[in-house]
Amino acid sequence: MTSRGFARAGSQRWLQVAVNRCAQRIDGPICDALGISRRPLAWRSPLQGKGFREYRDMAALRQLGVTRLPVEPLSAFWPPRGPVWDGLATAGTEHLILVEAKANIPEAASPSSKASPDSLKIIRRSLRLVQQAIAPKSEHDWSGVFYQYANRLAHLYLLREINGFPAELVFVYFINAVDVGGPATGTEWNAVTALTHAALGIGRHPMLQHVHHVVVDVNDLRDAV
Repeated sequence: MTSRGFARAGSQRWLQVAVNRCAQRIDGPICDALGISRRPLAWRSPLQGKGFREYRDMAALRQLGVTRLPVEPLSAFWPPRGPVWDGLATAGTEHLILVEAKANIPEAASPSSKASPDSLKIIRRSLRLVQQAIAPKSEHDWSGVFYQYANRLAHLYLLREINGFPAELVFVYFINAVDVGGPATGTEWNAVTALTHAALGIGRHPMLQHVHHVVVDVNDLRDAV
């Protein structure tokens, strides 16, 4: 962390700055993507007053007001120590927002799962369930390359399709993050998304209407640090 408490570089730093110093510059793009009227989002993390804590598992869901999953519990769908969410927010009770942030392209090519054999068995079973629903023609191993993107989709599926919560998955892509050699245009991030979807074989499932990709320019955030 820097002397001001923010992370030193990359998506972690810029998401912290945006949420805590100039939320309107990230709220606007997210609200536009969700198709809702502009209003401040209620950010649950990463909050400076809570040490920029990031949440995972049921601790993350409780931040969004979800205390239990009535149809299929998280413990049956995914082993402990699942995805750590870069950001969590709500827009009233109508939108529960899970955020994954990136500032450079290599971050998107995540490595395969490093879970133990027992945990990997649970993970692969759930990934196959989601894969059969939204990418039925795909032969790609979702626990391999692009595993991070796949497991985020899987958690959205658990919340929205299985348990009926109004969850939204938002990928925040920062541009002009020269501190980590990030891309300068949203077009480059669009290409990354297209490649990821092609590799995973993602089709046209209705749930994908609730997967959003927004671009935020770091140059609009620098004066807030």
